[in-house]
Amino acid sequence: MTSPFPAARETLHPEKLGVWSIVFFVVAAAAPLVGMTGALPPAIALGNGAAAPGAYLVVGLTLLLFSVGYAAMSHRVTNAGAFFTYVGRGLGPQAGLASAFVSIVAYLTIQLSIYGFFGGLMSVQIGGLPWWGWCAIAWVVVTALTLCQVDVGAKLLGVLLVMELGCLLITAVTILVRGGPEGLNFAASFAPSAILAGGLTGSAGIALAFAFASFIGFEASAIYGEEAKNPKTAVPRATYLAVVVITVLFALTSFAVVTGLGSSKVVEQVVALSTVDKVPLTDPAAVLFAVARQYVGPWMAAAMGVLVLSSLFAGLLAFQNSASRYLFALGRARALPAALGRVNRLGAPGNAAFATSAITGLVIAVFVVAGLDPVLNMFFWFSGLAVVSIVLIEILVCVAVVVFFRANPGGEGAFVAKVAPVLAAIGLVLGEYLLMSRFGLLSGAVAQGVDPTTTAWGLSPLGWALVLLPFAVFVVGYAYARGRAQRAELLQDILV
Repeated sequence: MTSPFPAARETLHPEKLGVWSIVFFVVAAAAPLVGMTGALPPAIALGNGAAAPGAYLVVGLTLLLFSVGYAAMSHRVTNAGAFFTYVGRGLGPQAGLASAFVSIVAYLTIQLSIYGFFGGLMSVQIGGLPWWGWCAIAWVVVTALTLCQVDVGAKLLGVLLVMELGCLLITAVTILVRGGPEGLNFAASFAPSAILAGGLTGSAGIALAFAFASFIGFEASAIYGEEAKNPKTAVPRATYLAVVVITVLFALTSFAVVTGLGSSKVVEQVVALSTVDKVPLTDPAAVLFAVARQYVGPWMAAAMGVLVLSSLFAGLLAFQNSASRYLFALGRARALPAALGRVNRLGAPGNAAFATSAITGLVIAVFVVAGLDPVLNMFFWFSGLAVVSIVLIEILVCVAVVVFFRANPGGEGAFVAKVAPVLAAIGLVLGEYLLMSRFGLLSGAVAQGVDPTTTAWGLSPLGWALVLLPFAVFVVGYAYARGRAQRAELLQDILV
């Protein structure tokens, strides 16, 4: 019987994805409906109020600057490892491998956080099974789809994403056309003074931290370079399109929510709508559902309630693909067992997909045995850890882009090779500080007696362990790479 994982095959199926297919994977990973139901209400209530849309716009512009150098690198390098390949080309293979391990931590933990949210929400909205039962069903389906040709997953994501974006856009446009109780107040949401109100160590910093957390997943476009049709043009276009789509969608939808509730009363309204049993922000999704019900109709709120679940599933599939391709790239580079670098008969990274599912399944089982909550523990702990990890790697990519183009000039121009990456790095370093200082608010891992809404840092031992883990993984990965540097084949694909 022929093995589905022949040793001779170490390349992903080429020419399978067009620009929009890649965009579907990337935007699905950002889970727009989940971001607008989960992150926007606390960004408004705990952050800078009516100026939360401006925070999303600032973060989007920062990541657009990041995309300039990131997309330029995709013209020179095509590899399923993306981030770690770029870091390796600019800062050396040891730094590249270390960043790869951090990226794997990021994609596995964000997937686990979504499993927790998905299982918890399904057990409440649908019932019939405990949260881990719904996780198990999703785990099986996601694993099966990852073993198929990549365009199969892209088509499914496309259908789910069109419905999700349609609901958000219809709701946003309807509210903005009708004007809300106070009309359109652009200054309240987008004036620099409003965005920075409360200072970066206060409310403005909280809003920006939640905004950064909402964008995780946008950077995955280059991961699909090997499977893209004409990757030298498809990856840059998909990167820019994804960032623009996500930024416009987040800024437009959040501005519509602020408008629908009234900019001067939005904080009070968000708190009132999300309060359950006298605890504010217990049900943040109720905010978007309420404005959708008021301005569009009950059917829209009902549709969004269902599409939140499909959005979470789409995110699971997108991040499963991302994590699998990282493990595949490292297996092919012999930095991890070589079996991970093989593909199945359909051109998918089969062994890496099984490994990804095995890891997530094991962690879910640990949470079940330990009796931990899928939302309060799995979702909040792992989502906070994931976004700190991703922003760390994005900072390294910015530095690597500058170093690479300085050593390998090719007519990219000063803005692409220097200015944009430097500006993006400054913004990302600031974002990383905000995420780490507000990690207790993002993860819930705070020291006893500390109020994370008013106190920065103040983490519990678990909180410190989670927030420092990406940096520890980078250091260990760097030492691992240096210790095996004498084997040239170990890191060869980092420089391909």
